[in-house]
Amino acid sequence: MSARTTRTHRSHVFVDTSAFYALADPSDANNRASKLIAHRIAVLGLSAVTTTLCLAELHALVLSRRGRHPALQVLRDVVASTTIMVRPTPNDERRAVGILEAYSDKDFSFTDAVSFSVMERIGVSVAFSFDRHFMQYGMTVLTVTT
Repeated sequence: MSARTTRTHRSHVFVDTSAFYALADPSDANNRASKLIAHRIAVLGLSAVTTTLCLAELHALVLSRRGRHPALQVLRDVVASTTIMVRPTPNDERRAVGILEAYSDKDFSFTDAVSFSVMERIGVSVAFSFDRHFMQYGMTVLTVTT
């Protein structure tokens, strides 16, 4: 856990765009794994957390790959779910720029870096993601076997 974390939420898991997309697209290579992991999260009673930036990224991804109707439906589904939606703060965004500078050997996106910053701020160290960047940054990533 990062020294920057002020409080740990062991009952929360951060859900990244890649996990939401895998759940939404039956043809995605990670669809089956995403369903198994999502089921385990529910059984364990963990609360899903994401950011508005991930939601925007998800909408854009579904829009480009599957069209506007599926993109709107995925927005409706996430907004109607129990997922806790966190709005990044200006400090999260500044911290994200610092993360990108510090990890200049990685190809983290700004959305990735904001996600890391938000996770640290709210004390969540576990992610539901198929994006290797979360492990590269040092977060615990849920898999089918963990």
